[in-house]
Amino acid sequence: MTATTPALSRPDFRLTRSHEAFSRANRVIPGGVNSPARAFGAVGGEPPFIQSAHGAYLHDIDGHTYIDYIGSWGPMILGHAASPVNRAVADALAQGSSFGAPTVREIEIAEAVVAAVPSIDKVRFVSSGTEATMSAVRVARGVTGRSKIVKMAGHYHGHVDALLVQAGSAATTLGTPNSPGVTEGATRDTILCPFNDAGAVAEVFRRFPDDVAAVLLEPIAGNMGLVPPEPGYLETLRETTAKHGALLIFDEVMTGFRVAFGGAQALYGITPDLTALGKVIGGGLPAAAYGSSTAVMDRISPAGPIFQAGTLSGNPLAMAAGLATLRILRDEAPYEHLESLSARLAEGLDRAASEAGIPHVVQRVGSMLTLFFHDGPVRNHGDALRSDTRLFGRFFWEMLARGVYLPCSQFEAAFVSVAHTVDDIDRTIEAAHESLRAIRG
Repeated sequence: MTATTPALSRPDFRLTRSHEAFSRANRVIPGGVNSPARAFGAVGGEPPFIQSAHGAYLHDIDGHTYIDYIGSWGPMILGHAASPVNRAVADALAQGSSFGAPTVREIEIAEAVVAAVPSIDKVRFVSSGTEATMSAVRVARGVTGRSKIVKMAGHYHGHVDALLVQAGSAATTLGTPNSPGVTEGATRDTILCPFNDAGAVAEVFRRFPDDVAAVLLEPIAGNMGLVPPEPGYLETLRETTAKHGALLIFDEVMTGFRVAFGGAQALYGITPDLTALGKVIGGGLPAAAYGSSTAVMDRISPAGPIFQAGTLSGNPLAMAAGLATLRILRDEAPYEHLESLSARLAEGLDRAASEAGIPHVVQRVGSMLTLFFHDGPVRNHGDALRSDTRLFGRFFWEMLARGVYLPCSQFEAAFVSVAHTVDDIDRTIEAAHESLRAIRG
């Protein structure tokens, strides 16, 4: 066994070339990766380095092929290297990669987003989900003239200083920085509440009746594992924010065009005031957006006084990939197929863990799901943190050795794509049975 993997029941699994690449990367890149989750810190060991991807499969530099359930952390809903998307990007590239000037394609994808997402009359494109949520918060403050933002513990909205906070000792508390370099001043207007606790949000409005600009949340949490909203929760937030003149912001960077064509807001029939989008709308290239009503969006420069800009916003290649993806999702409507595949996977994982006698719960909405090693439902961040992360780490590596690439953290959602087949799902379930039996000994 090399230093690249923990002890496994399959000692023939080697990542020798990936280990060499990771050592090389560490000499020139902090931690050897350009985003922390890729370093496998949550599961131990070192990551395989990917050489290529096609359909539902990843291929690493050591010659291993994996059934992929991260899908670039959500964007690849059509699978990797989908031919229509590749053709659209190639056609756009032949015309130039960036202009710093408007293009018709930006209008076309904006029209597609407006037609699909219930809350959006106008949309502004940016390059990352972090930019989208950061801009949405600025707009909410600019429109309301208020300063405080309510966010939910365990929800991730990008590495924006004001949103990179952790909870204090109380259930509803002013946030404190959870990263060096984030000042207390940057987070003093951020208030944390537990997810799925509408009473905590109501208490914030009682304490700060005229100060809250917005309530920001993932309508379906995906950054503490998959945690759905409880019945009535989103409806109550909608009523509470409207009553107090605050805006409701849905961070649909993960769920937009993933759980339904119009996102979680279409799935649940709740219309927020502002929506942040990302991942799927870029079709695998860097793109994100935020949108709202005409009245709100016309407050943004150059139409209004709230400033936001970006040199590569609306990049022609990203717009081409995103537009091709959205058109396929609109015209082919694969959501029923995704639902069937994902339900089959969830049921199979549940069965495998049950037969192994391991406390667990599988939570799923559409093509997003998480197998929590937790005895009972996970409703919020506190529940998620009680999961057996050590067991998850062992399960992750056993699955990887059997050719299944899961998210490398208990606190991330897995994604099923259109490119997955029933055979892929059944092979994954069989790998889960084998892995859990190996762990149980």
